[in-house]
Amino acid sequence: MTTPRTVYRPPQVTATAVDPGPEAEEFRREFRAWLSENAPPELRGVGWPAPPGSPHAKALKKWGDVLCEAGYMCVAWPREYGGRGLGPVEVAIMNEEFDRAGVPRVTRGRAETTVGPAIIAHGTEEQKAYFLPRIISGEHVYCQGFSEPGAGSDLASLRTAGVVDGDELVITGQKVWTSGYYEATMMFCLVRTDPDAPRHAGISYVLVPVAENGPGTGIEFRPIRQLTGRSGFAETFLDGARVPLFNVIGGLDQGWRVTVTTLGHERGNRATVAHVGYARDFWALVEEVRARGLADDPSVRERLAWAWTRIETMRFSGLQLLAALAAGQDPTGRAENGSVTKIRWSEYAREFGELALDLLGPDALTAGGSGDDGLGHWQEEFLSSRSGTIWGGTAEVQRNIIAERVLGLPKESRGTGR
Repeated sequence: MTTPRTVYRPPQVTATAVDPGPEAEEFRREFRAWLSENAPPELRGVGWPAPPGSPHAKALKKWGDVLCEAGYMCVAWPREYGGRGLGPVEVAIMNEEFDRAGVPRVTRGRAETTVGPAIIAHGTEEQKAYFLPRIISGEHVYCQGFSEPGAGSDLASLRTAGVVDGDELVITGQKVWTSGYYEATMMFCLVRTDPDAPRHAGISYVLVPVAENGPGTGIEFRPIRQLTGRSGFAETFLDGARVPLFNVIGGLDQGWRVTVTTLGHERGNRATVAHVGYARDFWALVEEVRARGLADDPSVRERLAWAWTRIETMRFSGLQLLAALAAGQDPTGRAENGSVTKIRWSEYAREFGELALDLLGPDALTAGGSGDDGLGHWQEEFLSSRSGTIWGGTAEVQRNIIAERVLGLPKESRGTGR
């Protein structure tokens, strides 16, 4: 008699490992009920953000407008700035409920998670009143103008210049890896406004309106073709682009402290939810393995166990961060959270992409998708994951940050510099 093989199903992961309290559970019930009534069935299983040319772009925009109208946009912002004032546990609950319903949580992207917090922390009341509502409504969509050809992970080496001319700043220089340029109306940009100041001084954080692409506008985007065949980012040329001084956040020459706030949110905001998407992909790969009759292969099971262990590590690290936040601490900008989190998820994604294609075997070499690029899901995952250890600060730079700021090791020699 053959003993039936146990079929494992993905466990439901919740934030209740950190006691959310009755108010948070009440929020869960409220949001779950709203989501069950309003979640668009046509977006079930669809990812966000949508890549350029996505057939779901219009539906995702409409879904974002519905969330905004219902007050579920920029929920972590203070109420006085248009948010809900939700704490990290409630935000984690929201993410879980979106995942449970199988629909994407559309946000305002970088504008919500990095630019908005920087404005809230360092902007004047007039700047907050002008810029924040436009982020929430979706009128202002931001791309990032940080990296340059000679200043990637080492942002303090940037050379794009900003010169004050009356009540305007005139910007000239070049940026690269400008993500999301194709839908942006604004760019948050770092420019050097005092060329004689030390490396981390003399930098300004500027919100630049993006004119239509093309010569003569002061801003020109040149798309960069990626491994996937798409162009999700561009190199950006600024040639005398004029920006009101009102758009300088934190004051002239004071942009580095604003940048630290932005980077802390960019590298740390994934920590509590990074595991969710990876767990979804993991179980999809498990189903692929079963369909190919590989589920009983010990070497395959070992590699899948490796992947699940890494996902659980991400989950528990997120819970640890949630516990600290629930206790009133704010560790999101610390190197041991931002840098460690960045290394953990980016290196996992790269290795998981390799694992997926290994398990597909010869099928990994043939086009398997219905889109214009012909890529199947796992091919897309593999190719897109290759850049994860580079953007947002390379893995090598993140390790230096951990070594120097967390472990207290001697600083690496970087030459004379300024």
